Formats: sequence, C-alpha cells, structure tokens
Amino acid sequence: MNVVPEGYHTVTPWLISRGRTAELIDFITEVFDATELGRVGEAPEIGHAEVRIGDSVVMLFDVPNWPPTPAFLRLYVADDAATLDRARKLGSRVVTEPTELFWGDRVSRFADPFGNLWWLHQRVAEPTGEELDARMNDPAFLEAMAYVQSADFTPRT
Repeated sequence: MNVVPEGYHTVTPWLISRGRTAELIDFITEVFDATELGRVGEAPEIGHAEVRIGDSVVMLFDVPNWPPTPAFLRLYVADDAATLDRARKLGSRVVTEPTELFWGDRVSRFADPFGNLWWLHQRVAEPTGEELDARMNDPAFLEAMAYVQSADFTPRT
C-alpha cells in the first residue's frame, strides 16, 4: 500500500477563505489552467474543494469567522509572463516583475485578490557549478537579487 494516494504528493497546501473559496477556485483555474477536482458544499460555505495545478493538488475551504490567513505558494510554470499577465488581469497586484536570478530561474510574485502571495518560477538556464560561481558575483545578478529581496511582499486583501 502506498503511503500517499495516487495523484497526490507528500505535501498538500490548504487555502482557507471566508466565503470566497468558489471565487478563488475560478481564479486558480483561470490563472494556472488548473482543473477543479471537486467540492463539497456551496458558496459561501464550501467545506472542502480540490484543484490540480500541474501535477499538484491544492485543497481549499471556507470558514466564515476564520482570521485572514494568507498562503505563500511557489509554482514552476511553463510561461511565467503569460501566467503573471492572467493574474494581473484578474485583479492581482504584481509584487515582483519577472527577474532572472543566478541559479537559472526567472522569478516573479503577485498578491491575488484573496490575500495570498504566489511565487512564479520558470527555469530559463541550467548553469554549471563554475557558471553558478560566476553568476553569484555578477553585478547584474546581484542587482536582480537586491530587487527581488527589496520588494514589498506583504499580501493585502
């Protein structure tokens, strides 16, 4: 018997909303081309829902009196610019524009209209160990890291 059910991974994030889970599901399916796997209950009190983003499941539910609890999620996507553009068009606040960092990922961040923060990563380079050493000291990559680290990433609802 497998410890983890087929189609799931060892870690599965939960997103908690106060009556907005149905909207959040719509947002996730639009921005990430996710698939809704199912839901129990109806808005504004969905007791359990699941969506698949790429190869991972994200669970969601509503708790009417729950304090705001933003999630911080990091995703690898095939096209970070297009994903960020869809999020922006659906009311997200861009926190970090796409920026290539020394280890080979281009990274951007956005705060969604529900108070969650999403890190988008797209692999754009496969630096060797020697290239990594050089890139870590390259002024352009140092500036890129300073930009990413200086951004205001506090989610707002």
